[in-house]
Parts: sequence; structure tokens; C-alpha cells
Amino acid sequence: MKFKYTHSTVANSSVAKHSVENSTDDENLFKNAIGKVKPMVQDTVLPTKRIAKQKKVLAKDKDKKAVAEFYFSDEFEPDLNRQGPVKYVREGVDSFEAKNLRRGQYSPDLILDLHGLDQHQSKREIAALLAACQKEHAQCVCIVHGLGARILKNKVPHWLVQHPDVMAFHQAPLEWGGNGALLVLVELKDKFIR
Repeated sequence: MKFKYTHSTVANSSVAKHSVENSTDDENLFKNAIGKVKPMVQDTVLPTKRIAKQKKVLAKDKDKKAVAEFYFSDEFEPDLNRQGPVKYVREGVDSFEAKNLRRGQYSPDLILDLHGLDQHQSKREIAALLAACQKEHAQCVCIVHGLGARILKNKVPHWLVQHPDVMAFHQAPLEWGGNGALLVLVELKDKFIR
């Protein structure tokens, strides 16, 4: 087999030879310009993982939610007033606070409407509301449980009595829901002057 060299084959080989010479020339020029180079030693410091931080934050939030829900037991039956409006005053708190709630001296900073929620969802929402009271510095909140089958109307006061931040509650005045709502006075851990 004989090979025929055409003009294009010769031209291509000369271009390839020229580019190889240029690249070696460029490398030599670069090495001469830089001088002696010492190779770097690998650092022993490892980069921190952000995923671990996120997991810690999520675990912390989960613990806070678990603590907030811990206070509400369905088996606990407090001795609340059966006749008349529902009211409660924690031991060590002046009973005058319940009267102030009844008279409408406190206006709610936050309002929670439980219409359409079941017992489990209501417990979670009340726990979130009481946690939000600390963040928002809300001293008085209104929980609208409605009348319906009277399940939430009976359960909500039983849950609130169990929470350590609840100082007092009373059936809301008509302007805030009357029989279907409670005004709750919350003790703020971080004292905030209004």
C-alpha cells in the first residue's frame, strides 16, 4: 500500500508541529518567569459541615415543640367553676386579674380561632400561641373555641390550667366572643415595659 501525501496532509502536520513547539515555548517562558516553585502541603484543617448545624437547629426546634405540647394532658381534670362563666386564677396571682379580664380591661394582643380544628390540632395551636406570646410580648390573648358540640369549650380550659405561663383566664366579654371564647392572661418571662 502506498500513501500519497497531498498538500493538505503536509500542511496539517506542519501546523501540529508548530503548535507543539509553541506550547513548549510557552511553558518554558512561564517557568522562567515564575522561578522555582515549591509544592503546597495539604492543610490539616477540615472544613466544617453546615448540615450538622442545621440538624442541631431542627432538633432544638423539635424539642421546644415537644416541651410546649407536654403541658397539655387530656386526662387532667382541674376543679373549675361549673356554674357561671369559666374562669381560673393561678395560685399566687391576684384574683382581681380575672375581674379585669371579665370587664374587658385587657384587650387581646393575639387572637387564635380554633373553628374547624380537632383536639390534637387545637392543642398544637394553643402551644404555638403561648410560645408566640413570649416572642411577641403579648400579655393577653383571646382563644375563640366556639360552642359547637362543646368539646373544645370543655377541653381548652383544662389544657390552659396545665401551662405554667397562664396566669389567669376568663370567659371573654361579648365584644371578644362571649361564651365561645376565653381571654387568657400570660406571664411574660422577659419583662417588657409597654
